[in-house]
Amino acid sequence: MSGANDNTRRADRQAEGFRRVRDAHQTEVAEDYVELIADLIEETGEARVVDLAQRLGVSNATVNNTIQRLARDGLVTSKPYRSIFLTDEGQEMATASRERHDLVRDFLVSMGVAPEIADADAEGVEHHVSSATLEAFRKHLDKPGRKR
Repeated sequence: MSGANDNTRRADRQAEGFRRVRDAHQTEVAEDYVELIADLIEETGEARVVDLAQRLGVSNATVNNTIQRLARDGLVTSKPYRSIFLTDEGQEMATASRERHDLVRDFLVSMGVAPEIADADAEGVEHHVSSATLEAFRKHLDKPGRKR
C-alpha cells in the first residue's frame, strides 16, 4: 500500500513541477517584452514596434499582436504608429525581471561560467527559477569576502 502512496506523491510532485513550468511560460513573453521596452526607452528614449521586432527576431505583426495583449493586461500603453510605454505595473514587472536576470547571471558567473554564456543562460533560467532558489543564489553571492 505504501508503494501506491509513494507513486501518488511522486506523481503529485511531478504534476506540480509541470504546472510551475506552464505558469512560467505564460508570463515569460510578457516579461521579455516589458524588459526590452524598458531597455529601449532607457537607451534611445522610446520603444517602437520595429525596434522590438528587430531585437526579438520576430515580425512587426507578431510584436503588434503581443503589444495588444500587453495593453489588455495593463502592462503597456500605445497608439498606432507611436511609441510604446510601460504602465506602472509594466515597469514593476520589467524591474523585477531585470533583477532576476542579473541575479541569475551573477550567480552563474560566480560558479565559473563565462559572462557572455551566463548572460544568455540567465535569459531562460530567470523565468523558471523559484523564489527559494533565487534567495539561495542571493545568499551565496552575499557571503562575506565575495565580490559582487
